[in-house]
Amino acid sequence: MAGPPGWTTERQEAFRNRHRARRPGLAGPLRESTFVITHDGRTVGSARLALRAGHDVLETGMWLGRSHRGRGIGTATLRVLLGEAARAGARAVVADTEAHNTAALGALRRNGATPTASQDTVGIHAELSPKGTPPPSPPSTTHP
Repeated sequence: MAGPPGWTTERQEAFRNRHRARRPGLAGPLRESTFVITHDGRTVGSARLALRAGHDVLETGMWLGRSHRGRGIGTATLRVLLGEAARAGARAVVADTEAHNTAALGALRRNGATPTASQDTVGIHAELSPKGTPPPSPPSTTHP
């Protein structure tokens, strides 16, 4: 958004409008649900689930204020999102981040993902199983 840096009145209104447009949820025209992340009664971020690749794969994304990172809030939020995805009937939840985003990678791993690097080695892709569905079985191995 153009304008001065910071949490300006214009940015706050754009943020609110973005969330209002997504009130109809996954069944709405934007096929996306957004959520407010709160901690100790304060808004500290937002998260989303969006339909991708049919109706059984959801993409998730999260923004968490810098001063609230490293406290387990992202991990807990992702756990809640996986529960929401299970209730929506998703078989998988995907997330993309960057290799340097160690906080996001930690939250993904703590929720069962095995992040994989993209070909450009900057991007990281992860797939998770929604809460309530069994995780994918690991490849079987045979021992001689």
